[in-house]
Amino acid sequence: MKLIIAVVQDKDSNRLVDALGDENFKTTKLATTGGFLKEGNTTLMIGCQDEYLDEALDIIRDNCSQREQMVAPISPMGGNADSYIPKPVQVEVGGATVFILPIESFFQF
Repeated sequence: MKLIIAVVQDKDSNRLVDALGDENFKTTKLATTGGFLKEGNTTLMIGCQDEYLDEALDIIRDNCSQREQMVAPISPMGGNADSYIPKPVQVEVGGATVFILPIESFFQF
């Protein structure tokens, strides 16, 4: 058994949870905040049998799209002003960051 931890952008989370549910994957949804953009994202914990791992990964891949987004600069506030960019920059966001962990045992009470 595996535990999939998928960190996805909020814009993709509902579509992904619905697609996983349609294929009988049970998920736990956690609201989290990203460190780089300081924006909300969603972390899903998905338990699955080893033989269904590729199917779950395909669903995640198909429902989490990457997109470009303009990001306003953050003031250095005591940091190094040399690295401060005074105008908005375009960055790639979205997609999914996925961790797969082995599960030794599973209990549901």
